Amino acid sequence: MSPSLESAAETVAAQIRRQEFVEVLAHHDADGIAAASILCHAMLRAGIRFRLRVRQDVNASDLSGEGAYLLCDIGAGMADLPKTTMVVDHHIPLFTGEFHVNPRLAGIDGDRELSAAGTAYFVALKMGDNRDLAGLVIPGIIGDGQEMVGKNLEIFNEAVANGVIVPDRGLKLPGRDMTERWYTTTNPYLANISGNEQIVTDFVEQAKDPSSPNKPLMLDVLISRVVLEAAPQATLAGLQGMYGDTCHLQREVIEDAHALAAVIDACGKTGNGDIGATLCLRSSHDIDRAWEIARQHRVRVIEAVKSARPQEGVTGVYEVKDATVSSDVADILCRDLPASGPVLVYAKSGSMCRISARNPAGCTADLGPKVRELATACGGNGGGHTLRAGATIPCDQIGSFAKGWQEALAA
Repeated sequence: MSPSLESAAETVAAQIRRQEFVEVLAHHDADGIAAASILCHAMLRAGIRFRLRVRQDVNASDLSGEGAYLLCDIGAGMADLPKTTMVVDHHIPLFTGEFHVNPRLAGIDGDRELSAAGTAYFVALKMGDNRDLAGLVIPGIIGDGQEMVGKNLEIFNEAVANGVIVPDRGLKLPGRDMTERWYTTTNPYLANISGNEQIVTDFVEQAKDPSSPNKPLMLDVLISRVVLEAAPQATLAGLQGMYGDTCHLQREVIEDAHALAAVIDACGKTGNGDIGATLCLRSSHDIDRAWEIARQHRVRVIEAVKSARPQEGVTGVYEVKDATVSSDVADILCRDLPASGPVLVYAKSGSMCRISARNPAGCTADLGPKVRELATACGGNGGGHTLRAGATIPCDQIGSFAKGWQEALAA
């Protein structure tokens, strides 16, 4: 019988508590950075020293020596890790070590109901009274496009009751001012709005109430203008993604949950994961720099969407020039722009290609196993969820990968 989530969390927590020093390796997205930060908070409070590194991927060879290694949002799909490795993840599990907490091993949907950050939170609870860290679970939910159901909802409700999170309704777009929130929007991506600072500036100005001395912004007017402009090339999900349920994170240095998720995600993907982690560790020292990294990253994502090149002869496969944005571009192409099937985006990074695969709403293709099998056949590695997957392969194998991808989807 598979262990319950709580018993697995206790096993990993007990192993962490036995250590004097822990090497923490986190995946470089919002969920991975948030997950690692939750456990680093817990270790700091328990007097356990650690080093946190944010990585795009990890190989078994990176875990050398006798040290204690803790992998967050990464490692579940690696069968060759040392058995003593501690893994806190929600991806499809191949790792069979004792110290592995993963919702899937407890019969919980790791795609929808619990992220790596949420899983890390259950471990942190076993290490002490760390209920104030619940706010850091929300960027993981947002970053991985999960739903507020199951264990996610359980964490959320408890955090609201404890005053850690205050739910609200409003714009879900990150940014330091109203203009930046709209012209840098990538979740959702809005055709003719995203990247178009001039039209956004005009719309914001036109949405101010001329009858009032202070000319307050009429948000309903602004949203209406945006919808009319973007609707011809948008999906319903994209339009609905502008406004809705939001959260105020009462203990975090960026209070708006969608903003915190966007900023730490951008920091991680641009090689500034240390800055993203410091925000999650509640230091505001680099907050201005982090916001500017996020703005620049989102502008690059928008430019990449506009210039994405379809692969000739293969449906749903696109090339972008910047490997740091391929994941975000894949999200946009399957979520905010009309897509008839799974989307695959790749970018060259030296001799290797970084691949991101996504399922649009309503598509049930199980991407994780397909991507892992294809990547292995091409001399690389990969894996992920049913809805989201990624891989790294040699660039000279991208043609074979694309062909195998098309054949697998047609089967």
